[in-house]
Amino acid sequence: MTEVIEVTEVAVAILLREMDEGVEFLLAQRPEGKPYSGFWEFPGGKVEPGESLREALVRELNEELGIIVDRAWPWLSCEFSYPHATVRLKFFRVVSWHGEIAPIEHSGFVWMKTGATPPVAPILPANGPILRALELPSIYAITNATGNGIDAELARLECALTDGLRLIQVRDKTLPSSTRLQLAKGVVTLASRHADARVLINDDEALAHEVGASGLHLSAGRLKQIKRRPSFAWVAASCHSTEELQCATSLGLDFVVLGPVSPTATHPGAKGMGWGEFASLIEQSPLPVFALGGMRTDMLEMAWEFGAHGIAQMRGWGQ
Repeated sequence: MTEVIEVTEVAVAILLREMDEGVEFLLAQRPEGKPYSGFWEFPGGKVEPGESLREALVRELNEELGIIVDRAWPWLSCEFSYPHATVRLKFFRVVSWHGEIAPIEHSGFVWMKTGATPPVAPILPANGPILRALELPSIYAITNATGNGIDAELARLECALTDGLRLIQVRDKTLPSSTRLQLAKGVVTLASRHADARVLINDDEALAHEVGASGLHLSAGRLKQIKRRPSFAWVAASCHSTEELQCATSLGLDFVVLGPVSPTATHPGAKGMGWGEFASLIEQSPLPVFALGGMRTDMLEMAWEFGAHGIAQMRGWGQ
């Protein structure tokens, strides 16, 4: 007989604040007398009977930190088995609250900058992978040199990087190989002027290695073919279905794009899935998901409300 494992539902908060040096998030230390006492974690707690995940989040933050949540966006989900319990964690990015944070049910708390080495240790095992996901920016720019020309596209990118763009995919797969190499070299050169900028090459591992890119972006077709994660610091993929999302998760990729949410000029015959289906598909995703298809920068907050990490754009970025 198969053993039935009881799973505890837990709502977890990523409290985020904008500082001059960048975005910071809060970690709290588990008190004496609890499992993993002394470990650092994102605050939150289990969902009580009759509560929604969001209701549990609001209650837990009030009880643990003494604050009232104003705005919170659903984000990642993951399941983790500890010796004492198996938990299903739903992370929310909390961007607005009122009240002064106090360690009511923790030994202390610390703010740390995204992408920085944690100033405290040890961190609760289930929370560790979340630190990497927090390094990702909200906009994923996809090149369109085929439509704009290489010089114009590089000029657009240079301006966008100056304005804060930090994640770029070199797509343009129909360009001649020599022309695509020229584009990729130009993109990597511009991005290298910004220490935290990352460039991923679509589908071509050899090209990614040749130009010194940060990583590889897999097409949905390539995603289904490979058996192991390619050896790059960052690997992403394009997904359109639950099956492809699960494949990306099993390979241990860093993030995905999902779409099209709305019809696009690139795929005019493809019907958009809409925000409802998008949210349903990513509800249990442990990977950050960028919404793709008809995205405009002014739709970013809408994407967050439906659980997206951010938006991916081919035509709208840099405007």
